[in-house]
Amino acid sequence: MAAIAPGFLPVRPEWLGQHHEAALEPGLPIVDPHHHLWDRPGNSYLLPDLLADTGGGHNIVATVFVECRAMYRADGDETRRSLGETGFVNGIAAMSASGGYGGTRACLGIVGNVDLRFGDRAKAALEAHVALAGGRFKGIRNVAPWHSSGLRASSATPPEGLLRDAEFRRGFAALGQLGLSFDAWLLHTQLDDLIDLARAFPQTSIVLDHVGGPIGIGPYAGRRADGFAEWKPKLFELARCPNVTVKLGGLGMHLGGFDFPERPTPPTSAELAEAWKPYTETSIEAFGPGRAMFESNFPVDKGMCSYTVLWNAFKRLAAGYSAADKTALFSGTAARVYRLALA
Repeated sequence: MAAIAPGFLPVRPEWLGQHHEAALEPGLPIVDPHHHLWDRPGNSYLLPDLLADTGGGHNIVATVFVECRAMYRADGDETRRSLGETGFVNGIAAMSASGGYGGTRACLGIVGNVDLRFGDRAKAALEAHVALAGGRFKGIRNVAPWHSSGLRASSATPPEGLLRDAEFRRGFAALGQLGLSFDAWLLHTQLDDLIDLARAFPQTSIVLDHVGGPIGIGPYAGRRADGFAEWKPKLFELARCPNVTVKLGGLGMHLGGFDFPERPTPPTSAELAEAWKPYTETSIEAFGPGRAMFESNFPVDKGMCSYTVLWNAFKRLAAGYSAADKTALFSGTAARVYRLALA
């Protein structure tokens, strides 16, 4: 079957510009634990772009970069090519750390990429990333979304059963040895694979990206309730693994099947909060605020809303929580999981 193209939502500044909001609770400290940076033909998102978004009124004290296959080395040892991305981001982090770009500490943490299918060779590759980025390198992500329908949730093309692959697991074993975490990006139909992985490596910190990838397109188009009914019990089962935390976000991607980008004007934060509440509320119920963190997933989710509106939606979703729980959801969990030294 032909693959269903990933079709990331295009960022349309004119469309986004039709709706503006002032930041809610502007003093609340936020660590954004999931964003990307890249410089591709006709499509760049670099430090000035990130700071333009984070500068919209919310108190973004620090961020964590998550791999997106940017700036890989063009040649050399295949196990070392992804060092190009870590070096690229570490340079941006150093720029931000100078204080010359404002108070946000961009890329205070770096989640890079080493293909764990390198097996026994993965440990040396991971050590090279740690050495290159110093204390900023916190872990890796290997994208895993795969579906029998050919549905694509990423520009990457991971194989079926990546998380159960024997060579992958040999490489995965090195993460715990080095004190590094693993970000898991997959579809809700693959949660059993992650449950098995988390149980096999109970000492390794695993972060579930994008609330576990609930599908709302392709075979689930018009069947959101069916997808939710499959996703929810698996999420609770995964939450019983104490080494797993969850990121609350990624719902602005095309994968969720929300129709906001098809409307003439962009959504308000209240509309987003209403649409996303079942997923964020269930995730927090399953994991608790101390094991959950809001994420921007920018610029990918920028196809649906602006950065300021996105965090307003999250603040609306967290309105009923205590001050301590809000601190966990917006900064504390991310700082703990990614071992960030916040000033």
